[in-house]
Order: sequence, then structure tokens, then C-alpha cells
Amino acid sequence: MEFQLPYHKGTLPLHVPDANLSHVLTNRAEEFKSDRSEADIVRDALAAPIGTPKLRELATGKNKIMVITSDHTRSMPSGITMPILLEEIRAGAPDAEITIMIATGLHRAMTHQEQVERFGAELVEKERIVVHNAFAADEMRYVCKLPSGADLSINYRALESDLIVSEGFIEPHFFAGFSGGRKSILPGIASQETVNENHSAKAIASPYAATGVLKGNPIHEDMDYAARKVGLAFILNVAMDAEKHIVAAFAGDCVEAHAKGCAFVSDMCGVDKVQSDIVITTNSGYPLDQNLYQTPKGVSTAAACAAEGAVLILGASLCDGIGGTNFEKLMRLGSAQKIKETVEAIPPKESIPEQWCAQTYAKIMLQYTVIIVTQHMDLRELESMGFLAFASFDEALEKAFELKGRDASVTVIPDGVSVIVRS
Repeated sequence: MEFQLPYHKGTLPLHVPDANLSHVLTNRAEEFKSDRSEADIVRDALAAPIGTPKLRELATGKNKIMVITSDHTRSMPSGITMPILLEEIRAGAPDAEITIMIATGLHRAMTHQEQVERFGAELVEKERIVVHNAFAADEMRYVCKLPSGADLSINYRALESDLIVSEGFIEPHFFAGFSGGRKSILPGIASQETVNENHSAKAIASPYAATGVLKGNPIHEDMDYAARKVGLAFILNVAMDAEKHIVAAFAGDCVEAHAKGCAFVSDMCGVDKVQSDIVITTNSGYPLDQNLYQTPKGVSTAAACAAEGAVLILGASLCDGIGGTNFEKLMRLGSAQKIKETVEAIPPKESIPEQWCAQTYAKIMLQYTVIIVTQHMDLRELESMGFLAFASFDEALEKAFELKGRDASVTVIPDGVSVIVRS
């Protein structure tokens, strides 16, 4: 059977012998498609918000309004959503000063060109856009203690706003349960110290810090608390199909609307657990596959379907390299066991950026062989970190058969970020 798997801004082919192919796991997004346009789906959600008055009513009388949005590492369709959001806000507060803040978390800054590609040249030219910098200590302000005991500090501009609104999209997340909603505040516009402690080794090690899990998830609970404390008054979150088209939208209260969206995505993305000797997946293509730091998302999904000692194959362009100085240092420690021991020895308040992705990789690499498929990065560099690496899926699969035998069972998960494996 031939597959065309997401890779960078296109696809790469994969051929699996019929006798070996055990399962193909995809979400059910096609079943949820609507006859309405994407813009109409968004407008309908704003017209009937969940748990709050309409956004235009919340905006009435407000002078300084902040709209938080996702950065270049997310596929947020802001070219559609942002103009509609701004239109709705200005219907209630035509003269308000509106700041669009790009929630980078600990990622690099979003470039001007990336902003133009995301929002369109006209909006970038007309609107006031600020890129959050978690490492600028003078821009952070202390808010409170979080349930975990971590200190919450965020960008002062949000605290000086009369109304905080955010847009985002909901998809499965490998340790926060789901993206979207409260993540606009933490990690979106929080200080590096706050983000680091939220993603501590202790928190990541929790059995509830897992894909599709919110109840009991310590990372989610801190994020949820932070959004409430800061006063995130209204969210617009969307769900998307594999082609990044909006299939549903959820607007209103940052907890209630997000919960409705998560329930929708859980229904759309849930698949029954299977186990195979070889599991092949991707990190959803661009932008999520642009660096190694992002790829634990896809690998974690593959691991959920892996038989003992399985081979996991992940396709990712890695066009932006490894992604993160601390992550790279940890991944170069020499062995998965060394990475695990190093990260687990770091106290929560001394957590360093990016340790969580190295911790996730170490856990997986101690159990399984991981093969990376990329045509954008030096394969030898990946091999120096303990991976096997090839330029094509077919080469990687051939190696997997050498390791697991010609009769090995194969599961293909075309988009490892878009499914939730039910345990």
C-alpha cells in the first residue's frame, strides 16, 4: 500500500507490503466537515458564545484590549479568524486601543515575514502587533502562586489591559492534554521561569500529563488557574482537519468553551489502541515538523501503539534544525539513560527550558528504537544523538524490517499529532 505522508509543506511517499500492514490510524475529521464556510463557522460561534455575553458586549466601554494569538509553530488560521475577531471587538469598542500579542512561550520570535504569511500584509500594516519575549525579565510581572507552588509571572501588557481575549486551536497535546484555551496565558505570555516550572520533570512524569487527559493533569491545572487569575475573559478556539481547514469553532468562557472544544476534538481524534512491531508516523508537516524539539508530539503517539521493543519511525523535515540550545545539550549527553537521570535530578524551581522534550525522548528511546526520516538535516547529526536516520520512509522501513523481521506488523499513523490513542 502506498501512502503520501505529511512532510514540510508537502508529502513523502511510503510503501508498506500488504502482508505486514496491520492498522492505519486516522482521525474522523472528514465526518465533521460542514457545508458552511470557515468564516461562517467562526461568526456563528461568536454569535452564540458559551458561558459569556457576546464579545462585542464585553468590549463595550473598554479602552485597552489585548488579543493573544499563536506563533509560527502553530497552524492557526488567523488570516480568517483575526479580522473577524477584531471586527467583533470594534463593534462594541470602536475607539479602543487594541494590541495583538503573539504568544511565543519559549519559542524564538515570530519574524515580520511570518506575521505577513499568517495575518496578511494589510493587517500587519494596520494593527499594533507585539511579540512576547519570555526572557525579558523587565517585561514580566508577578501575579500569584499556582496550585503546584510555581510562581506565575506574565507579560505586563496583559495586566494593563481592560479586556484579554485569545484565539487558538485545539488539538491533542502530548503532556498538556490538549492545546488551546488557557495555553494562551501559560505558557503563551508567561515568563521563562513560570514556563520552566510548569513543565518540570516532576510534572511531566505524572501519569496524567498525557495526550487527551485534563482531569488530574498538573500541567493543565496550573494553566487553567493562570488563565482565570489573569482574567482571560473570552476565547475563540477552532478545530481543524488534516488540510488545516476549520471544521468547528468554540467561543466564550476560557474554561467552558475550551472544555466543549476538547470534547469535540476528543470525539473527532480518538482511536482505539493497537500494538505493532513497527509504527510509522509524522509530526503533521509544517510548521510542527520544522525542528526536532517539536517532534516528541508525533513520537509519543507512535509509542502509544508500540509493542515491546518496537521500532518507531517519524518523518519530520527539521528544516529549522534541532531547535533549542538546552534541548540540544541534553540530547547530546550520550545516552537516553543519561538524559533521564540528568533531567530527573533537576528540582522544579530550577527547571531549564526545553528539558521536557528531552525527558520525553529519553523515556521513549529507553524502550524503543527511533528512526527519523528527514531530507533537511544531516543524518549523521541525528545518529550522534542515538537515533537512526534515513532520507526516505522506504529506507527507514527496510531497516525496521532488518531489526524486527520480515513478518513484523506495521501500523501507520499518517499524522501523529492529530490522533488520541485511547488506552
